[in-house]
Amino acid sequence: MASFTNLIVKPPTTIHSTTKLHIFSHYNPKLQSFLPTKTKPHNYKPPLFITKATSGAATKTDSSGGGAAKTNKEEDKVQHIHSVAEFEAALRDAKQKLVVVEFAARNSKQSSEIYPFMVNLSRTCNDVVFLLVLGDESDEMTEFFRREKIEKVPHFNFYKNMEKIHEEEGIGPDRLAGDVLYYGDSHSGVVQLHNREDVEKLIADHKEDNKLIVLDVGLKHCGPCVKVYPTVVKLSKQMETVVFARMNGDENNSCMQFLKDMDVVEVPTFLFIRDGEICGRYVGSGKGELIGEILRYQGVRVTY
Repeated sequence: MASFTNLIVKPPTTIHSTTKLHIFSHYNPKLQSFLPTKTKPHNYKPPLFITKATSGAATKTDSSGGGAAKTNKEEDKVQHIHSVAEFEAALRDAKQKLVVVEFAARNSKQSSEIYPFMVNLSRTCNDVVFLLVLGDESDEMTEFFRREKIEKVPHFNFYKNMEKIHEEEGIGPDRLAGDVLYYGDSHSGVVQLHNREDVEKLIADHKEDNKLIVLDVGLKHCGPCVKVYPTVVKLSKQMETVVFARMNGDENNSCMQFLKDMDVVEVPTFLFIRDGEICGRYVGSGKGELIGEILRYQGVRVTY
């Protein structure tokens, strides 16, 4: 087996997928984004949200006339935004933290249903800022919705350093939690790699301790990458003899070149590294299969 340093220069042809590949037909490695382009009507007007909220969660409107599903003071960790100036100030104050914004409506059933889950995330994710914006609260907020091209609620935008890095529409609690982990996970047991040098240092650090390194390679807007990432985070907390790391190939040129050198043509791809050598890879987002592959490279006999 060639050393990892040699693999970076030229990936060997002997490396193969250890399980059946999961082909994502929407993925094109030449594309920079997985998000489809939507055509906006020329004379767009925000829809009227008149659906009566019937969420199973207890709801109570706050004294300002807005706020979907607020029940007690603990929920104030989700900051209610009343103006564009407040919104821009919140983004500035967050600095490098992830900012998750729910664009909602007071009488939207879907907004009311998802809000309690965002509240729960705000209590556990201390390094993430959560904002609530109600489009039917005032004329200013209605215009803000028009400016941000919000057509349906709930709509979630994700920001870092005052730049929008991702957006979702019509998602459920599991996908919201996964997105928060994927785009804001900076303090978990998963090592974040930002260039080739980070990869080489990680491998050098664990070349002598015989720990298996599981390197999760993905892209910023890859749905399957987001889907499997919560599993990676959980495993990083449970498997003390395994080192988990992540790299987004489209973060910069160095990362993209690393993907090319490693012959990564589908994402997510998991590279298994031990003693400075790549011993295999798994391509796909199957949680059970990923766990099985990790156990197999740990020396545990696994039968599919």
